[in-house]
Amino acid sequence: MSVDALRGFDMFWIAGGGLIVGALERWKGNSILARLKEQLTHVEWAGFRFYDLIFPLFVFLVGVSVVLAIPKSIEKRGRWGTVRHILTRGILLFVIGLIYSGGISSGWNEIRWLGVLNRIAICYTVTALLFTFLQIRWLIPVAAAGLLGYWGLMVAVPIRDIKLEKTALEKLSEKRLETNVVTLYEETKDRINGQFEPGYNLANHLDFRFLPGRRYDTYYDPEGLLSTLPAIVTCLLGVFAGRWQINERIEPGVRSMGLVVTGFLFIALGYLWGFQFPVIKKIWTSSFVLVAGGYSLMLLGTFHQIIDVWGLRAWCQPFVWIGANALTIYLAARFLSFGAVAQRLAGGPIKSAFGSAGETFVGLVAVGLLFWFARFLYRRQIFLRL
Repeated sequence: MSVDALRGFDMFWIAGGGLIVGALERWKGNSILARLKEQLTHVEWAGFRFYDLIFPLFVFLVGVSVVLAIPKSIEKRGRWGTVRHILTRGILLFVIGLIYSGGISSGWNEIRWLGVLNRIAICYTVTALLFTFLQIRWLIPVAAAGLLGYWGLMVAVPIRDIKLEKTALEKLSEKRLETNVVTLYEETKDRINGQFEPGYNLANHLDFRFLPGRRYDTYYDPEGLLSTLPAIVTCLLGVFAGRWQINERIEPGVRSMGLVVTGFLFIALGYLWGFQFPVIKKIWTSSFVLVAGGYSLMLLGTFHQIIDVWGLRAWCQPFVWIGANALTIYLAARFLSFGAVAQRLAGGPIKSAFGSAGETFVGLVAVGLLFWFARFLYRRQIFLRL
């Protein structure tokens, strides 16, 4: 139950984090609420806030789910039947990701090929296939090689000495009397390596050269090509945590403590690595994998202790509703917009009646709608599962 609750807790912030930020918008003079609001926004580039944990935590939990699901699938379908099932689920989720990001609404050239759901689809598919064929003792060196290999590539492989960023490109355009960014890029002959600035690193440059369609950040994508490699390692960390959590030879409380302690060590190691390879979510650096993985381990251990060991479950039921239908809630937050519905129900005169707290009231109504929708689906056993 702890895994479902943690998945729901995570999805709550994905679907409702913006609603809470909106609810806090009017309380700018309160220093505590201001810090909370700051934690519910992403760091622009290097660094780490609570909101930077949400996506990697979900990828991590996909890995935990792989441990729980794949053995049952092999028993039911056989190994090659499981492979077909994995590939089918991965492809369907990838297609849903394309639709979520706009599909072909703006033309074939404007398809966003790599978004959040697309990254989850790739991480799930690769991790599930690896878990199907390899034992844990082989997956550990695979994960280590992924982190070290990505670090080595980002540090050692030279890139063109050009920063793919609006202001820098405008200055370069004035200097060279050329407005075409591709031409500016190709005409840059000098090389440099070991850079981690926005638009000035190997991952971003590979996206610019090889990633087709629309890129989220114009010239590159935060869910880009090369950074998918360490994201898969995040999923593998979930596999390791899942195997540890279900190990019945170890006392439940010891399992919880092991997750928390390991998480603390990962966070410390990640920040130490960050002195050389900064903690950056938008290129999913290896240090970011360790920091985000560490917090994920600590949360999983905490939820496991409270829910599974101590048996305190009533408080987490709303998160279980959401976690049981995570994909549905994610899609509903985009296409139904709980915030827009809340404005229709509680905006206008009702919002005005609350004065300065009107925006907060509307935000709370939106959060209430999110929980109500999740409960409605859960109580009627309506689940969208690929």
